Amino acid sequence: MAKITYIEFNGTEHVIDVGSGENVMTAAIKNMVPGIDADCGGACSCGTCHVFVDEPWLDKVGPPGEFEEPMLDLNPDRAANSRLSCQIEVTEALDGLIVRIPEFQF
Repeated sequence: MAKITYIEFNGTEHVIDVGSGENVMTAAIKNMVPGIDADCGGACSCGTCHVFVDEPWLDKVGPPGEFEEPMLDLNPDRAANSRLSCQIEVTEALDGLIVRIPEFQF
């Protein structure tokens, strides 16, 4: 189990316990975190689950995959720490992960 903090663009925090093997998007949807729409259901084909990973977590989360890159490129808020939350698999090593939801998704 990992505790993940989702922070809305206005500073509102949602702290959620997420089981290993789930992804960051699924946990957000199950817990009704605003701004994570996941229109494609986690198929890495829409970009509506975009998050900014806090800098200290970038190495543990890893870089975007080859299918994720094109989806991120379509996002107007893309940054160096952008990821699609559907592509971040939760492990014990991500306990304490902080992701921020872009204003564009609200």
